Amino acid sequence: MRHDAILGWDLGGAHTKAALIDSRGCVERVEQIPCPLWQGVHYLDSGIDSVVERIGDNSGLKHAVTMTGELVDLFPDRDTGVKTLIDTMSRHFSNTSLAIFAGPAGFLNPEKAVRHSPQVASANWLASASWVAGRLQAGLLVDVGSTTSDLIAFADKQVLACDYSDHQRLVSQALIYTGVVRTPLMAITGKVPFAGEWVYLMAEHFATTADIYRLNGDLPETADLLPSADNGEKSVNGSARRLARMLGLDIDATDLEGWRGVSRYIAEQQLRQLVDACERILSRPGLPASAPLVGAGVGRFLVERICHRLNRPYVGFEELFTCAERMESKVAECAPAVAVASLAKDQLP
Repeated sequence: MRHDAILGWDLGGAHTKAALIDSRGCVERVEQIPCPLWQGVHYLDSGIDSVVERIGDNSGLKHAVTMTGELVDLFPDRDTGVKTLIDTMSRHFSNTSLAIFAGPAGFLNPEKAVRHSPQVASANWLASASWVAGRLQAGLLVDVGSTTSDLIAFADKQVLACDYSDHQRLVSQALIYTGVVRTPLMAITGKVPFAGEWVYLMAEHFATTADIYRLNGDLPETADLLPSADNGEKSVNGSARRLARMLGLDIDATDLEGWRGVSRYIAEQQLRQLVDACERILSRPGLPASAPLVGAGVGRFLVERICHRLNRPYVGFEELFTCAERMESKVAECAPAVAVASLAKDQLP
């Protein structure tokens, strides 16, 4: 039995992530399971079972939950999604051991959380930002994930956010729907240079950012857990073939270095989008020129590049935790799960 340990859950639309914090506040385990929730809630059920199996004995554990999976088009609206995810967790665990993160409202029991779905929905970014704000004086948290990027400023132990809904955060660029694995390439740029011409990309789901970062040698081994766009092989040649199709070509239209040139161009456009958003947020009053960027997510290698361009110091999200051996990378990749567990460790009785 694990007394005083907490398992933090981040229930996403594509992945289920969980982090175990022991009685001393040390990150003991981090797990990530592919979960195509848009295809059915049974994927979340199996994901929860897989996490529990990997964690082992979960008797005596408390569970802290945050989510973004309520957004998937399986649900007719977000309220239904929040309720379904909470009900699913309640089926697996006793309600007395469940605490649902509701942003500014703190942790709520499942029954109360269902009545506060706007605060519960997509609050995982606030869990991460709240933890970082409590440990650094000022800065900008940049969490670049497989699908989205969150940019949250903080100063004086406070998260500098007045926008909490996804819509408001899209307007303010605190939420950018771009990531290093699942983003369709035509969502990043409409055209690419090839053979001395501008070629306009096909508006088809032929390739994703996982392909360009695989070609560029940047994609972490643990990043791409779901099938590729064509359900084909996840290899350099497979990625080049999918990229070629975006241009209406086959892989033999050029060599691998030619396809890497195209992929580098697309990666640059995505980086530019993130740099511009960071510069806008960093220009706000209250953030000193020395304030660092805190990098999190499977795409945090982009945050390091942003720091180089903006001449800002870089802090890895994992540096703000005590971790078991070789847990650092997983802590950064699954930041909201680790953060919600750590917040619960500090705040729950």
